[in-house]
Amino acid sequence: MHNAGVGDNKSPAFEFHWSLGNMPTDAPATLKTYAVILHDVENVGRGNTTVDTLHWTAFNIPGTAKGLPEGLGAGTLADGTTNGPGIRGGATGVYFGPGAPAGPFHHYIFEFYALDTKLDLPATATRDDLIKAMDGHLIGKAAYVGRFHAPPQ
Repeated sequence: MHNAGVGDNKSPAFEFHWSLGNMPTDAPATLKTYAVILHDVENVGRGNTTVDTLHWTAFNIPGTAKGLPEGLGAGTLADGTTNGPGIRGGATGVYFGPGAPAGPFHHYIFEFYALDTKLDLPATATRDDLIKAMDGHLIGKAAYVGRFHAPPQ
C-alpha cells in the first residue's frame, strides 16, 4: 500500500525504456518531454458523464529523464516537471494514488506519453487541455495497468 492513496500515497518509481519491436533502442532525437496520466477506469461519479476518475497528471518531464523517482514532489519541480490536473490538481498538484472503495477491484492505468515539444500549459490546466496540447506531438506511448481494492476492515 506504499503507493496507494489509502497508504503512504507516494508516486511509484518508473524507468523509461525505448524499444523497436522487441529490441531495445535509443530514444528518438525529437524527444523533448514526457507526460503521464493516472486514472481509475471503473470509478465515475453519480450523474457524471466523465468516463473515469482522473487521479494525477504530470507533464514537461524532461526528455533526458531516465524515469520518475518514487515520491515525486508536488507543484512544479526545478527540472520543469509540472504536476497538473487530478483529484488534488491545481497549482499545488500532487500525486494521489489508488484508493478504491470496498467492493470489486478497480483498474488504474498509468499512461506515459513521449512528446516532441514542451507543453505551454499552466499547472491548473484541465485534462482536456493537456490532451489537446499533446495532439500532433506524440512520438511514443506506453501504459501500465494495475488493480486495487480496499483492504479488509
